[in-house]
Amino acid sequence: MNIDAIMTGMELILTPTSLGLIFMSVLLGVVIGALPGLSSTMAVALLLPFTIGMEPVVAISMMAALYCAGTFGGSITAILINAPGAPPAVATALDGYPMAQRGEAGRALGIAAISSVSGGLLSLVAFIIAAPLLAKVALSFRPQEYFALTLFGLSMLAAISGKSAPRNLISGMFGVLVSVVGIHLVTGVERFTFGTTFLYDGIDFVPVLIGVFAIAELLKQASLHTTALERIRDVAIRLPSMDDVRRIWKTILRSSGIGTIVGILPAEGTTVAAIMGYNEAKRWSKTPEEFGKGSVEGIAGPEAANNAGTSGAMVPTLALGIPGSGTTAVILAALIMHGFRPGPFLMRETPEILYAIFIAMFIANFAFLFVGLAGAKVFSMITLIPRTFLWPAVFCFSIVGAYAYQQQMFDVWVMLGSGLIGFVAMRHGFGPAPFVMGLVLGGLLEKNWSQAMIIFDSDWTLFFHSWIANLFYVLTALSLASPLIGGALRAGRARMARRASSLPPGD
Repeated sequence: MNIDAIMTGMELILTPTSLGLIFMSVLLGVVIGALPGLSSTMAVALLLPFTIGMEPVVAISMMAALYCAGTFGGSITAILINAPGAPPAVATALDGYPMAQRGEAGRALGIAAISSVSGGLLSLVAFIIAAPLLAKVALSFRPQEYFALTLFGLSMLAAISGKSAPRNLISGMFGVLVSVVGIHLVTGVERFTFGTTFLYDGIDFVPVLIGVFAIAELLKQASLHTTALERIRDVAIRLPSMDDVRRIWKTILRSSGIGTIVGILPAEGTTVAAIMGYNEAKRWSKTPEEFGKGSVEGIAGPEAANNAGTSGAMVPTLALGIPGSGTTAVILAALIMHGFRPGPFLMRETPEILYAIFIAMFIANFAFLFVGLAGAKVFSMITLIPRTFLWPAVFCFSIVGAYAYQQQMFDVWVMLGSGLIGFVAMRHGFGPAPFVMGLVLGGLLEKNWSQAMIIFDSDWTLFFHSWIANLFYVLTALSLASPLIGGALRAGRARMARRASSLPPGD
């Protein structure tokens, strides 16, 4: 373990200004996470242009803290009003709301908070221990290895979100297409500039991110009617009793491991982790019949898993440069905007930056424990804000954020156009996360390809003279073939089941 890098990271974070901004991000994250319709991904995208003048480490730490707090914030409304503020909290609502209905809302919130914090902390400790091992591997990376790694990241497009792999691939490839707009730095060739000087440097991803996440969601929510929500009153928060701890500690450990592993896998995300955490909690429970009726294990399982997943999702983002979720795709874009080079280079050259971010997430976990427990009753009232006030405010922040990036109206038009396209795409099943992943990774893929071709004197066969690159090529092929392999295996099992059912009894 690199003690010097950890100490330097602590010095970067443990300042009054940094701690104040992290706490503010936690408060904002819990509020946004508690509001149905808003998401931490949208919040991070809106925050991105406002961090331009900040210290890069503090800016990224704020986004990471907001990500952690937003994931927990969704559980507050899931428990109190059966309206998950974030997708991972859907599993929490299955047992959290029944507990609240029978007068145990405070107990449910306490279990959710402790489980979330425990999952997040255990995941962070695991990564801090494993980071030096990843740093040793990072020493072997050259442009051809970076190219192969980025190609592997793009192969994850099919699974990053949504139910349709072809639509995800189309959305991701469109993001790659947008990433090549502008003048190619090696050849000087203009691509898709249409004669306007605004496109010579390409399309900046900041206004695009704000458009596809904030404006597209605004248009989507505008078509929905305000629904009346039953709010649980008289919420008295209390921490889990010793009996509760005895019942849930194994579930927390198990779900933390599940969440960390699922989060590390590129393209899986916290929603998958929460669902798996809930399913495994029920599988291993001594009282599975209580699930769905207000089981404490049914709250601890998904909450520990989803917050462990947020820390886990940061691992491929920082260590490999591959986003582990839609929110970390935005954080990856922020790293690039602030001059960092995500991936093995970041771990090799500036490990203190990486440790600073994880220390900030460590602090954020304790902060949202305090904020969530102290303000749960207030946050349940925030959910009753009419959309007629909420979404116009989001629209104003979107315009200010897009303009603030480079102080030009062209970015505002790009943001509005991206939002309209994103809304239409969402209506037809095309998710924004694959598009963002393609937009961010597309530029990195082309850059590493160009650098390697210059080094190799245009001999592309040398791309296969590295065992690390070849390993990623094999993983890419397996990733692309996994739907076919999975379909063949399911078809084989179905044939075997039919044969077994057709056999006469006793055979």
